[in-house]
Amino acid sequence: MLEQAIAPPAAQVPIQPLTMNADAIKPAGDAGLLGTVRFGALEYLNGYAAVFIVAFLVTLLSTPFVRKLAIEMEIVDKPNEARKQHKYPIAYLGGFAVFLGVMASIAYSYAILEGPGGSLGPVPISIVIGIVAITFTGLADDAWGWDPRLKIAGQLVAAAALAVQDIGTRVAEGVLTPLLGDPQTVLLALGPLVLHSNDVFYWSGTAIIAIFVLGGCNAMNLIDGLDGLCSGTAAIMATALLCIALLMAAGTEISDPFESLAGVRIVLCLSLLGAVLGFLPWNFNPAIIFLGDCGSLLIGYLVVVSILLLGEQGDTHLVFAGLIIFALPIMDTALAILRRKIAGVPMSTADANHIHHIVKRATGGVKRAVVVLYAISIAFGVLGVVLGALAIEQIVRLRILYSVSVVLFGAIGAIALKVALRNRWSTQAAAGVAPVPSPVPNADSAPATPSKPI
Repeated sequence: MLEQAIAPPAAQVPIQPLTMNADAIKPAGDAGLLGTVRFGALEYLNGYAAVFIVAFLVTLLSTPFVRKLAIEMEIVDKPNEARKQHKYPIAYLGGFAVFLGVMASIAYSYAILEGPGGSLGPVPISIVIGIVAITFTGLADDAWGWDPRLKIAGQLVAAAALAVQDIGTRVAEGVLTPLLGDPQTVLLALGPLVLHSNDVFYWSGTAIIAIFVLGGCNAMNLIDGLDGLCSGTAAIMATALLCIALLMAAGTEISDPFESLAGVRIVLCLSLLGAVLGFLPWNFNPAIIFLGDCGSLLIGYLVVVSILLLGEQGDTHLVFAGLIIFALPIMDTALAILRRKIAGVPMSTADANHIHHIVKRATGGVKRAVVVLYAISIAFGVLGVVLGALAIEQIVRLRILYSVSVVLFGAIGAIALKVALRNRWSTQAAAGVAPVPSPVPNADSAPATPSKPI
């Protein structure tokens, strides 16, 4: 009786689930010993805030030194083409300053061992390798003018690094699971050769990674045509992706820090946001340094990886939300591909009819055009975050999000085709040739070279 009075039997002691808040933060190691850990979105943001600060300060302070180095090495962009907006040579290599800020912030994130940041796993080494590979590819092109095939090879190396650690390969699961069933389902058995659904998932996901990396990197490269446009829109996209990443992390119970990529999404978004904001004061009109391919390819890579990570658990609906956030570069790329295809010119042909060129002519100035494109990017970002949040909270069914995505990108494709056709007809009219339905004007009735840019 005395023992029972002192302490009730262990079976009568209710076991309460462990919950965490800002006033009771435990080291990361406690999660595995005491149970699952859950933090709120603001707690994660506060826990990782120093990542943003490091990226911002390193980029802000290193940019003048990188600019000086570029000038000494004569890596400058000379306005030797009519489509270029600047009137005097501008230093390249701004992307290397962004790279320094991103790498410094990722390195700092490894040192976060306590609190919300310490409860999540670190950035995988494959992503770091990809960042280095894509940066070197762009840097080599800025410095030595690499062959386009070498640039593509460098981007594929960065994509392959992701596939090695299955970063993004699960994106295909959400689409293929309803068709192929469980990943262990046997699709083909020929003697020792056994093909499971999981094999199809992996190789389909690998192909998706390559498409995303190539498309995203080059799409960001295409919109880098006005002072501050690429870095500013990247900041908007990073902010929107960060919102979705925080909402996903807030709804995750962490039992094994190394099994979750929730912290990786937050670190990458904050690193990119801090780095581009640190670079933007030097790059906004009138710019004294440009990103170059080094910067635009790196920014595209980081955005693409962040979007792929939204599908970590096969949540392809969240990947679609990320693509909506990325809609401005997608729209510009679609316009460029269709415009050049219909005009019958090589895809590598430069022109002055990108979205930023069109908006600049319509608004009459670089700053006004950039602000307009910022507003468009913000609109896409808000739409992507709202749809992503509604999907995370299961307020809307996933088919609704897919429907919105199909309508949006279908409209973008239709607008791209319309603009491309109008450009071709305008060119034919200026050349005194009646419009014809064929993609390439007849050689007997039109000059081989268009009279003005397509």
